[in-house]
Amino acid sequence: MQKTVLAIDIGSTKICAIIAKIEDETISIMGADIAKATGLKKGSITNIELASKSIEIAVEGAKRIAGVSIDRAYVSISGAYTKNVQSSAIVNIPNKEIGLKEIHRVMQTSLYNANIPSESEILHALPYNFKVDEQDYIEDPLGMNASRLEVQTNIVTTQKSSLNNIRKAVKAAGIDIENIILSGYASAIATLNDDEKSLGCAMIDLGGSTSNLVIHAGNSIRYSDFLAVGSNHITNDLSMALHTPQNVAEKVKTSHGTLRNSSNDLIEIPVLGDEGTTQEVSLDVVYNVIYARVEETMMILAHAIEKSGLKNHLGAGVILTGGFTKLEGVRELAIALFDNMPVRLARPKKMEGMFEELNDPAFSTGLGLIRYAAGSYTPYEIDVNKNMRHHKEPAAAREEISLHDLHKSDDSTTEIPRRANNKNAKENFGATPMNRPNEAQTSFFSKFRAWASQLF
Repeated sequence: MQKTVLAIDIGSTKICAIIAKIEDETISIMGADIAKATGLKKGSITNIELASKSIEIAVEGAKRIAGVSIDRAYVSISGAYTKNVQSSAIVNIPNKEIGLKEIHRVMQTSLYNANIPSESEILHALPYNFKVDEQDYIEDPLGMNASRLEVQTNIVTTQKSSLNNIRKAVKAAGIDIENIILSGYASAIATLNDDEKSLGCAMIDLGGSTSNLVIHAGNSIRYSDFLAVGSNHITNDLSMALHTPQNVAEKVKTSHGTLRNSSNDLIEIPVLGDEGTTQEVSLDVVYNVIYARVEETMMILAHAIEKSGLKNHLGAGVILTGGFTKLEGVRELAIALFDNMPVRLARPKKMEGMFEELNDPAFSTGLGLIRYAAGSYTPYEIDVNKNMRHHKEPAAAREEISLHDLHKSDDSTTEIPRRANNKNAKENFGATPMNRPNEAQTSFFSKFRAWASQLF
């Protein structure tokens, strides 16, 4: 059995659409395209009409390359305005064997116990620890004999208005939404290996205008945070410090930007407001401006990791991805600022048919959405559609279990028990084959090169 899926990564600087075929456990990229993001700022939609047009351009380009028509998509949402709520629940197992119904019931109970504000909507409910009777840290309780099942859950919420704006923008582009996934979660799926997940790690996606942090410890994501700073802020800093137009500052950043060695060499650049006049500036000034911005960004992210209370659980250290990571020397500075923890620069894991232009940290979120569609999510979760997703279904035929499906034939022993709200709840941060390129592919490559020259 096979299915075709569309992923739309809605970023602050670009919209990326990727189409892939999923057959059994194999993912094959069929097509992809990018469009400049308009109507978005710092991870949020500010103009639905403009955002919709950008989405439509990217999707139509991907369809043209893939040669397929598809009208449902997995869509990313920025970490802006998201919060984490920790909750737990205990349920009895009357028949003494844990099935999917019992797992779903304990997860729903943890949602019931959580203190979710009325203006917020659940994006993901991610169980990170199951306890069966007195046995803690159970990886998968399915099929176990027990009289009691307990769960600890990280619930990621976002503002209802943010979700509704994304839904409207995507719908206006002629696409229905299959699912909405936190961008940091998708990037983690695309980049983290099993050892890093098992040991615990902080994954940071450094983008053009935003940075998203997720901490993976245990079986799932335990914490997420968001910073409205990205590589575009370096461009703005250079433009102001050098008193030169932003397009020139961008070229200086891409051509001379480094965090490794300063230089006293001089370069000649036009003056802001009078591009017919040039000035000489020292590369030492360029180095200091870039270093100051990156240092500040990393220090804020290091503080976010401290704030999570999970720093001691990061056995695998910090994984950096996103376009920002192309800046020379960023890993060395990150190691120094993250208390000498291990730091890895990550590209998305390869898939069949993934041409070289997609093998770039800037596409981690989009490719993570494809993997999510294929089932590479946490073993159990309740998604934004209030369905339980689980890992026991075949990859090409993933089924979401709804609350109605699980309880439509249940008797009173499987009803969700009522419990008082948890007062201790906490809030936290395809292409066609490469050897036969067609005109649409060439267009994508050209767009990618033009976009990449604008952004780390």
